[in-house]
Amino acid sequence: MTYKKLILSASIIAFAMGGIVVATAHDETHDSHEDYTLIHAGHVMAVPGEAVLEDHTIIIHDGKIVGIEDGFLEDEDATIIDGKDMFYLPGLIDSHVHLRGEWNPNGRLENFTKEDADVAYDAASNAQKTLMAGFTAVQDVGGPPSIKALSRAIDAGKLPGPHIRASGNVSITGGHGEMNGFRADILEHFQRPTNCDGADDCRRATRLAIKNGADLIKIASTGGVLSNTAAGTGQQMTDDELVAIVEAATTMGRKVTAHAHGKDGIDAALKAGVKSIEHGTYMDAETAGLFKKYDAVLVPTVLAGMTVKEWDFLPKASYDKAQAVGPKMLDMLALAYENGVTIAFGTDTGVSKHGENAKEFEYMVEAGMSEVEAIRAATVVASEHIEMGDMIGTLEAGKQADLIGVDGDPRENIRELMDVDFVMKGGVVYKGEK
Repeated sequence: MTYKKLILSASIIAFAMGGIVVATAHDETHDSHEDYTLIHAGHVMAVPGEAVLEDHTIIIHDGKIVGIEDGFLEDEDATIIDGKDMFYLPGLIDSHVHLRGEWNPNGRLENFTKEDADVAYDAASNAQKTLMAGFTAVQDVGGPPSIKALSRAIDAGKLPGPHIRASGNVSITGGHGEMNGFRADILEHFQRPTNCDGADDCRRATRLAIKNGADLIKIASTGGVLSNTAAGTGQQMTDDELVAIVEAATTMGRKVTAHAHGKDGIDAALKAGVKSIEHGTYMDAETAGLFKKYDAVLVPTVLAGMTVKEWDFLPKASYDKAQAVGPKMLDMLALAYENGVTIAFGTDTGVSKHGENAKEFEYMVEAGMSEVEAIRAATVVASEHIEMGDMIGTLEAGKQADLIGVDGDPRENIRELMDVDFVMKGGVVYKGEK
């Protein structure tokens, strides 16, 4: 592979992306090829759902994919990674994480014992675990400003971690998303400025969340399992509050995703224009029809349900809900899949352990999805869902060089993705051969 061919490929991509390229004739011996990487790949799933390429070279320059060419190309000045025995695919995407923490028996107490700096270090550590597990992009729906700071630090190269989209959370008084279960005078100190009641107040809260940097708006249209309140998992936000939030977000260029378990709250959120549902536990075939009617996405988070149903340390209000919700989530995913609902990979990690996100794949396959469909949900579909499809999700020219490698074929054994051997993000190798 010659420098001229490499630079020509890069030039074509730049032109296709709207750049201006000026080519000049000169002596190749004066050119530096050291910022090119060639991966000799035995197998490449460049676009999950399409044919897998065999014995190809992935060409990377300036953090992006230049192209994928047949054969094992050579260039004495480029960095060459020997992956002839590896299976490569796009970096994985988790559409629902909480990087700031991880549930444990002392988790409720940690709200009072940890300083903000402790939480920031936890988030940085969890981001690194996530990246090393092969997840090169996430959507954090916890929402505090500290996640935006973490995202900026990662983008600046100060810390290793995935691309992060961060939500701004809008909650109603006493609903899921608020702190519950402590004395009233304590709870007063944990009131978020984006808590709201009534349509007008919820418009204000939504606009404030966006002003504070939210990439999307996260709401809880229903009650939640881990809220320490016996308020159920049915609809809690009113229809007019839901409509007001969606209208306010839409006019400011943001989408809304809704935590929702109960069918009533799922249906109301979809009818109000919410573009995705997190969890979706009690959906039925009628609800599946609403997903398709309104072109909405389900983020199933079965791993979270399977995790919480095993916990015996939860306070009674949460424990009872965990026992009711957890066992239903696998059947929910099967129903959604059978009814043609668009499914994006998401785990609610932070409930489960950071770095173990890929366990969700096993549940997706158990629910009836093929291995390739599950992978596609965590790449192509998830990239579009988190509005980053123009830069990640596939290994195509002009996109970020975010890719992972495994020793085996995940189409035959999805568990291969639970032990990722190679991680590259933006052309930088974070795990595996450099």
